[in-house]
Formats: sequence, structure tokens, C-alpha cells
Amino acid sequence: MLDADFFRRWMTTAAASVDREAGRLTALDSAIGDADHGSNLQRGFTAVAAALAKEAPDTPGAVLTLAGRQLISTVGGASGPLYGTLLRRTGKALGDAAEVGEEQLAAALREGVDGVMKLGGAAPGDKTMIDALVPAVDALGSGFAAARTAAEEGARATTPLQARKGRASYLGERSVGHQDPGATSSALLIAALADTAEADGE
Repeated sequence: MLDADFFRRWMTTAAASVDREAGRLTALDSAIGDADHGSNLQRGFTAVAAALAKEAPDTPGAVLTLAGRQLISTVGGASGPLYGTLLRRTGKALGDAAEVGEEQLAAALREGVDGVMKLGGAAPGDKTMIDALVPAVDALGSGFAAARTAAEEGARATTPLQARKGRASYLGERSVGHQDPGATSSALLIAALADTAEADGE
């Protein structure tokens, strides 16, 4: 079972990963976006880690809800509302339980991803964060490592796609040949989840 401490460590692991990869995310975004994806997420997840250190919510749902609120209030552009919706909807779906199982987390994450798709109007194949998140959630039933692999493969698979949503869609065919930064950062979030689980022996 996964408790609030597990979810806090997931978020702080994600923050460290975004901090480490911010330059790469911004480089990807400079090719097909506003060149601010890495710096925006870095600012947001730094705020998440600080808030969790200060408040320490006592349920998994409360941890993710707080993280989502921080991202919405500190991240500019589309990333804040999208990532914030993902975490807040997932947290809300987990409810007030002190501990949750892997199946509950998978179901809650699916609700979070559905919220992102509704907010952004994106579907798999549109060259967005959805291309990493949907395969990850689908694979989560087979374990955290499978979810990480699926997310990373989903992110890489955005390279030959033409963007149909978001800033990159304005480029039309010129968006082809570039890996989507949102899918890449989403894969980092799922990898941080897998890393946290591995550290716990889950």
C-alpha cells in the first residue's frame, strides 16, 4: 500500500528530475514552442517541493491536490493548468484514504489524464503530453516499471508526428521530427513514480 509519504517522495523525486532535465525540456520546446517549458516546470516543481516540506499533507490525495494547486499558481503557459489538472483530479479521485493500492492509483491517474484531455482537447496521436500519459496509465496494471517504459516510448513516438494541438500545431509540418516537450516531461513524472516505487521495493 502507498501512503502520503510515498506520494511526497514521488513529487520531490519529480522535482529533482525536472530540475536536472530543465535544459533539455527547454531545448525541445525551443524547436516547436516558446522555449520556456523547462524553466516553467522547474519553477513549478520547486514550489511543489517547498510547499510539501512546509505543509506535509497526511493523505495521498491531499499531497497530489496540494501539488496540483502549486503548479497552477506558479507555472506559466498551458503547462500549469494541464499538470495541475492532472494532479488535482488524481488526488480528488483518491479521496481521503490514508493508503491506496496500485489499482486505486491507476484508476485515479486515469481520471486525471481524462481531465487533461478534456481541458486541452487533445487525444493520443496529437503530439502532446497525452501521448506519454495514456500508455503509462494503460501499462500501470503491469507495474510501475512497465508504466515508465510505456511513457518513455510514448514520448519518443511523438517525434515523427505532426502536432495537432498546442503551440506546436501552429508550425504544421515543421513540427514533424521533434520530440514533444510535454510528452517528455510527462515521461519524467512517470519515471519519478517508478523510481520511488523501486526505492520502496514495490
